[in-house]
Amino acid sequence: MSSDRSNWNLPPPAGFQGLRDDLRLDIYQQALPHWRQDGATYFITFRLHDSLPQAKLNELRAFKTDWERRRPPRPAHDRNDLALELMRRVEIWLDQGMGSCYLRSPAVSRYITDAMHATDGTRCELDCYVVMPNHVHAVARPLSPKTDPLEQILRSWKGSSARSINESLERSGTLWQPESFDRIVRDEEHLWRVIQYIGANPRKAGLSAADTSLWIRPEWVELGWKFEVGA
Repeated sequence: MSSDRSNWNLPPPAGFQGLRDDLRLDIYQQALPHWRQDGATYFITFRLHDSLPQAKLNELRAFKTDWERRRPPRPAHDRNDLALELMRRVEIWLDQGMGSCYLRSPAVSRYITDAMHATDGTRCELDCYVVMPNHVHAVARPLSPKTDPLEQILRSWKGSSARSINESLERSGTLWQPESFDRIVRDEEHLWRVIQYIGANPRKAGLSAADTSLWIRPEWVELGWKFEVGA
């Protein structure tokens, strides 16, 4: 991610709220920990179901088991370092283009971008995303987190796009991995780094921006929050 400090000194986007110590933080655990706070903006990653072969999944399980064996039991809020390390490994493998990579087709990737934009302004504020051949990175803020939490929004993105994609490809069965990785964006500096990470993902995977669906909220671009060339 970019480390140019001058670019962090920008007016925060309207509605953006970093992780706050004075607000309640809820945590629940699946394979990954999930942190929830009212008003928070999230960095989200979700992937196609076949994007990692079984050998890689076994490697992740072995790493997680060994990590936990070598450390005493800890509360959920203290396990974020493990989740970040697991996701770091997953993202390296995802960028190698494993699995069916259905999203490489613009006609197919359009179904997931349409699903995301359909919730923008009604259920969430959609801030930016990149659709890679086998996974998606996005930044979004639920607008009614108590009644329409991030989990429900992600399920709607995946559910509606899966139906359309399966029909278009004349296939059936599971398309998306059910659990997504999500992380609360801590502050404006973290937000800038996340935006640059998303914008640089095609290049890191050996693709051009034209090979992917890359988008950022126009109002943010007007404030200077944009993908930097070469970031």
